[in-house]
Amino acid sequence: CGCEQGYAAPPPQAPVDPRTGGWPTVSPEDRRQAAHGAPLGYTAAVELSSDRLLRNNKPKPKSKAPGAGSRFRLGGKKEEAERQRKLDLIRTPVLSCYRIAVISLKGGVGKTTTTTALGATLATERQDKILAIDANPDAGTLGRRVRRETGATIRDLVQAIPHLHSYMDIRRFTSQAPSGLEIIANDVDPAVSTTFNDEDYRSALDVLGKQYPIILTDSGTGLLYSAMRGVLDLADQLIIISTPSVDGASSASTTLDWLSAHGYAELVQRSLTVISGVRETGKMIKVDDIVAHFRTRCRGVVVVPFDEHLAAGAEVDLDMMRPKTREAYFNLSALVAEDFVRAQQEQGLWTPNGGPPPQTAPPLPGQYQQAPYGQQPGQPYAQPGGAPPPP
Repeated sequence: CGCEQGYAAPPPQAPVDPRTGGWPTVSPEDRRQAAHGAPLGYTAAVELSSDRLLRNNKPKPKSKAPGAGSRFRLGGKKEEAERQRKLDLIRTPVLSCYRIAVISLKGGVGKTTTTTALGATLATERQDKILAIDANPDAGTLGRRVRRETGATIRDLVQAIPHLHSYMDIRRFTSQAPSGLEIIANDVDPAVSTTFNDEDYRSALDVLGKQYPIILTDSGTGLLYSAMRGVLDLADQLIIISTPSVDGASSASTTLDWLSAHGYAELVQRSLTVISGVRETGKMIKVDDIVAHFRTRCRGVVVVPFDEHLAAGAEVDLDMMRPKTREAYFNLSALVAEDFVRAQQEQGLWTPNGGPPPQTAPPLPGQYQQAPYGQQPGQPYAQPGGAPPPP
């Protein structure tokens, strides 16, 4: 009949993100539809939780009093005095965001476990807001170390930054452990988690640092992925994870060499090394020699014994750890806290001679202008007889 049959134009194709290596870009809506409405990995985190997979032999807590996390006691009066000194260090006031980066070149060495256990210890002993971020580009597992309260990820938080104005806005993206530690998980889809780059990390830290005095970053295995530059540049404290093995110790030492050669020598000098998963019955490896080596490279070394609870890979519970394991993380927390004052001195928040922050609260707006005659700023009480102070 000479008429042309019309055809509908094909729907526009989603652009391919070059950072994903050519994999087609999948929208969050498509991922939720494929996973029955839940974010990728969230269903597994709920249905394969520790409640279903682990035999729960958790002992009943002996006390519910505040500070119950500090109830374990080892040794006599001298040891107790030393522990109190460390506890006072851990509870040092932090007046600006202190950022801790936990890194390793090898996977499976206890990096995520260290991040979670250290964060939980700091949260328990300080009774403060402590946050851990999963910045691993290879589908990190930090989100599995606490009971998930949300399917939101660090990518979701970055996209919502223009709308984050308070702690409660951010709390929607975090999951909280019984210790008080909060975590922000990463996407378990590697095609998505790898797109979390340096700019995203810096933007996230800028927002989160205004609400959390201490932030821990569980980094990826490696040093050359995009977000790692921001992790290192913004870190106040670096923690290197090693295992009690030849290749584990060699990799950790090589990491320190690489960082020193690429402009992070000062960060390396004040870094800490954790030798994780040391078995008391191990006789092949000379752990003391590994400790001695790293003591010449960094500020301190902590040996964390093997712990079956941590080896299970489930949620980290301080009450389920062996006493020696918990003591090791307490000592690590104290070593970290030794650097709090230095970081705040550099920002002018503590006195140059190491004195504490000022005890007098800053004046309210207009207080100077409204101060009565005879009472000047910095003088809480008027001079006798209302006479002005001497010049």
